[in-house]
Amino acid sequence: MKTLKRRADFLRARQGQQIRRSCFTMQVLSNDLSFARIGLTVTKKTGNAVVRNRIKRRLRAAAGELLPTLGRPGHDYVLIARRRALTVPYQGLLDDLSAALHDAATSGEAGPFRNERAAPN
Repeated sequence: MKTLKRRADFLRARQGQQIRRSCFTMQVLSNDLSFARIGLTVTKKTGNAVVRNRIKRRLRAAAGELLPTLGRPGHDYVLIARRRALTVPYQGLLDDLSAALHDAATSGEAGPFRNERAAPN
């Protein structure tokens, strides 16, 4: 599993589609590569270093399990964790990530952010 390492890649992903779930917000943006990449963000608001690292381990494990099969090559996925990612059962985390990856795949090209709750024109 390839990971995002540069700040510029994380900032670029902010321009893409955002999918909100109870455990995280996922940002998706297409890239020019032939493989998918994942980036994890856990802010200090979620807890101390032990809590943040545990959340990252759980998200990394779930992404490693689902991204090879459900992720689209040529896309960057950034998961911005919420504190709930620490306490939800692992299967619930997998369900959230699976649904988010499915939504990203079926919503067309992962382009600029679209607010899906906005009223139609």
